[in-house]
Amino acid sequence: MKAPKLVNAYCPKCRKHTQHTMKLVKKRARSSARPESQSQRRFKRIMAGYGGFPRPKPKGEGKQTKKLNIGLICKVCNKQHQRKGFRAKKFELV
Repeated sequence: MKAPKLVNAYCPKCRKHTQHTMKLVKKRARSSARPESQSQRRFKRIMAGYGGFPRPKPKGEGKQTKKLNIGLICKVCNKQHQRKGFRAKKFELV
């Protein structure tokens, strides 16, 4: 999918439609202070030692694509906000 780099969109800070630059937001890496969530640590404790898998096995296959995070940067106030994520195999800003 091809999308334009410049779009007119509503800016919640300016409270009007202004020109925005679009950019693809990358997912950040987890911090080294807390690399695992509480639920992941709990799951590791359950899986340790003897015993079966604690929940039913997932059925079917996973999703084929990930949702895209698209950041919009207002040209007037320079604030950044995100657009609702959608699925696409290929995404390119033109």
